Amino acid sequence: MSESSDTTAEPRVVTTQADFRAATDAARAAGHTVGLVPTMGYLHDGHASLMRAAAAECDFVVATIFVNPLQFAADEDLDSYPTDIAADTALAKAQGVKLLFIPDTDEMYRQPPVTAVTISGTITSGFEGGSRPTHFSGVATVVAKLFSLTGPCRAYFGEKDYQQLIMIRTMVEDLSIPVEVVGCPIVREHDGLAMSSRNSYLTESQRAAAPVVNRALRAGVAAIEAGERSADAVRALMAELVNAEPEANLDYIDVARAHDLEPIDPLSGELRLLAAVKIGIPRLIDNLGTTIPA
Repeated sequence: MSESSDTTAEPRVVTTQADFRAATDAARAAGHTVGLVPTMGYLHDGHASLMRAAAAECDFVVATIFVNPLQFAADEDLDSYPTDIAADTALAKAQGVKLLFIPDTDEMYRQPPVTAVTISGTITSGFEGGSRPTHFSGVATVVAKLFSLTGPCRAYFGEKDYQQLIMIRTMVEDLSIPVEVVGCPIVREHDGLAMSSRNSYLTESQRAAAPVVNRALRAGVAAIEAGERSADAVRALMAELVNAEPEANLDYIDVARAHDLEPIDPLSGELRLLAAVKIGIPRLIDNLGTTIPA
């Protein structure tokens, strides 16, 4: 039995950078390929899908659980972010994870942190970057640190955070980091809502309203596939659907070039439709892709 197929053993839990680095170095020294799944915990089926993808392709799967303070603004939910380490450990075990790295903030960063990684340009300035100006520097800093600690590996990220995925791929290329970044499909609830740890904040009425985000994106894709080539028209169609939902407060909804999120009009080539909508406490993000053949 390969290491990646054994789901009977409890994952080893480490809390220090030194122990984590030693474990991944030892796995590679033994001839194993390493798969990394970075998370902030409160795991769900979306995270499980990343772990399963890693286990299918790598010998030694490691996951990290760290609620990274650098990616939260002062008015966001750092102090109330949901946690359940026991449930997270059980889920990780069931997917074949061999090592869990669960550091605290003092272990990850000198206090206060004095080094940050920043990715400039349109990849981070729009969409989430426009609404949360410090967010992507916080994400890039913690991911760069986790990559440094893990060493050469394959790292698995969900496409729900599509802008984050593009940013991390750019960082890895620009800094020549020996990590292969693997994007995995969004895992959804039965009604299309993208799975997220923050969905637990939704009340019953808000949960009923939440699928409007995905419906609007699907309407945009359908319009493009029916021949619409005006970005303004697609944007207006999607926004109208979201704004018709009383529980929804639209942040942005748009269509962009898929590989760098640059605006494009008329629409052509590989595209990504992205949305952020606040419903109650959580700010729900989602995206869909489509391609216009040459």
